Amino acid sequence: MDFSEGYVSNEHRELHRSATESADPLSVSPLQLSPKSPRSPKSPRSSKSPRSPKSPNSPKVQGKCSNLSLKNHRQPSNVQKDGRPKKGGSGGKGTWGGLLDTDDTNVIDPNDPNYDSTEEFDNPNEKKPPTDLDNYKKKATIIVEEYFATDDVVATMNELKELKKPEYGYYFVKKLVSMSMDRHDKEKEMAAILLSALYVDVLDPSQFYKGFSKLVESADDLIVDIPDTVEVLALFIARAVVDDILPPAFLKKQMTNLPKDSKGVQVLKKTEKSYLAAPLHAEIIERCWGGSKNTTVDDVKAKINNFLKEYVVSCDKKEAFRCIKDLKVPFFHHEIVKRALIMAMEKRQAESPLLDLLKEAAEEGFINSSQMSKGFGRLIDTVDDLSLDIPNARGILQQLMSKAASEGWLCVSSLKSLTVEPEKNTIEDTTAKSFKVKTQSIIQEYFLSGDIFEVNSCLEQANSNNCAALNAIFVKKLITLAMDRKNREKEMASVLLSSLCFPADDVVSGFVMLIESADDTALDNPVVVEDLAMFLARAVVDEVLAPQHLEEIGTQCLGPGSIGSKVLQMTKALLKARLAGERILRCWGGGGSSRPGWAFEDVKDMIGKLLEEYESGGEIREACRCMKELGMPFFHHEVVKKALVTTIEKKNERLWGLLKECFESGLITMNQMVKGFGRVAESLDDLALDVPDAKNQFARYVERAKINGWLDGSFCFSKQEHATENGTH
Repeated sequence: MDFSEGYVSNEHRELHRSATESADPLSVSPLQLSPKSPRSPKSPRSSKSPRSPKSPNSPKVQGKCSNLSLKNHRQPSNVQKDGRPKKGGSGGKGTWGGLLDTDDTNVIDPNDPNYDSTEEFDNPNEKKPPTDLDNYKKKATIIVEEYFATDDVVATMNELKELKKPEYGYYFVKKLVSMSMDRHDKEKEMAAILLSALYVDVLDPSQFYKGFSKLVESADDLIVDIPDTVEVLALFIARAVVDDILPPAFLKKQMTNLPKDSKGVQVLKKTEKSYLAAPLHAEIIERCWGGSKNTTVDDVKAKINNFLKEYVVSCDKKEAFRCIKDLKVPFFHHEIVKRALIMAMEKRQAESPLLDLLKEAAEEGFINSSQMSKGFGRLIDTVDDLSLDIPNARGILQQLMSKAASEGWLCVSSLKSLTVEPEKNTIEDTTAKSFKVKTQSIIQEYFLSGDIFEVNSCLEQANSNNCAALNAIFVKKLITLAMDRKNREKEMASVLLSSLCFPADDVVSGFVMLIESADDTALDNPVVVEDLAMFLARAVVDEVLAPQHLEEIGTQCLGPGSIGSKVLQMTKALLKARLAGERILRCWGGGGSSRPGWAFEDVKDMIGKLLEEYESGGEIREACRCMKELGMPFFHHEVVKKALVTTIEKKNERLWGLLKECFESGLITMNQMVKGFGRVAESLDDLALDVPDAKNQFARYVERAKINGWLDGSFCFSKQEHATENGTH
């Protein structure tokens, strides 16, 4: 109460001071602390009967001054009253509560004069104040929930920055991944995208490493609520490696820190063996949850091409870097390097700005060193084809590599050597280049017309000397163009390959060239391994190649984990399958050209009619042409069988002459002859029921076939154990 205006005497001032000093708040009765009994129906002050003003000098007013002052001192206006309901008959509005009541919000204060340090250990149930990490965990959970609801990457990044606790970033990584693991593929993909966006810009790489380490360690706990923890977490780790968030060494280092029987070890093993070791694993892992916007490889290439063209015009590096970041395909940055270099080689005036862009991208970390080296490596592999469009492409690329290495943003030691070819090969190179151009037009025309004879005629003119190297180039070009087209063209390519009768060594060389360039082909054709394996298996089935040629190809494909070895493994698996011949023949629809695939019964009928027509006076050339048009050289053993059976039954050797012509012209191979004779040997008992001397006749034909070189000297029909193939008997 203010006494400065002279409303009280000095005597009352002194009385107030002494009362204040000696007052004990605990001695004040509840009646003085409580303004009014809650049961009183009357208001302390009625608006209908206003209190009349009284003189300050009134004895009554003066007598109340000290009491009011004491009350105001004891109970300030901002005191919070405990209004909890009564428990055990105590407490209530305006009271101190019961004697045994406790307040859960009370905490031990080290600054309290009565503080005892042992109280913290004596009372383990005492709640401690929340730490910074506890607060961070609550906020992180809310941020993740909001992100899954809004899919707003930028807003989530800003919210995480506002927490200003980068040292707890590992928990956010763990929480984001663990929450998405129990949701749909959409949320998993969203989590992977957010991790890529947070990397470096918001969270330090060490926080990602620590966060994934915590996830692996807690795999045993996660699997209780998420049964497919091993598969999902393995995919997340593989995705982080592909996105360059985690180093590949993470797997081995973590494996040494975990118990051998833990789920974490299973996660790491599955990551390494099932995902990262698979061919084209980057493309597969990127699409494991559907992709962010279902973007295709062609879409990404188009975007890269567009922003590089815009950069050449504007030279705006910030915009270019923004475009690189928005692509969100760090594993595909080698395509940026490759396309930028090709553009620099084609437009020499754009060389300087494009090299500056690549240099700064490497220095700022937008493109890492491995992607940079891979981009240059891809260009080295295709420099010969590039020379068709860019004169002196090899020399220009050598200059670009030297400049990049001198400026320190390219490690040349990790690349293949690129030496300028000597002058003596100029004529051969010119011939090869010219042949490649002609070959492409020949093949494209064949895909439109399906005319095999026209292809033969054009090849005789383009390769009049039957050069083995040019034959190999044709094989490579034919299959490369077919792999980029539909099944119709793939079938046509296989039919053409079996009809050209190239030497087997030339075809082997062509397939070796295909396998060597498979890494580059895989960037445009994700299923290159499957396509090459099918073409190779088809070549074996069509008798274009012998099974032993696969081993020859294998010796030239170095490395057990290379694409070449995977192609050979898949090829052998296809050939070992039951009814392999029929399956492989019909893999692309069969029949070649625009014709649907034949059924085996139809083929048998056609072969029977072909032989009947020839036996009744047909021309041998026409019979051979019909056999070629069947497009089934792997089934020529049926021709041998039917011809032999007819010859034995009718004792007419006209069909024997057809077999002789077919073998000498290479239309029927020794392998097909052996199969055909073997099938007849298996059915001799049935044949002898109609032709009693069938065995004697067959024995004479076997000896004649051996003399003519159709059969191997070891062939013995009396001990045939040939298993039936392709469903034939």
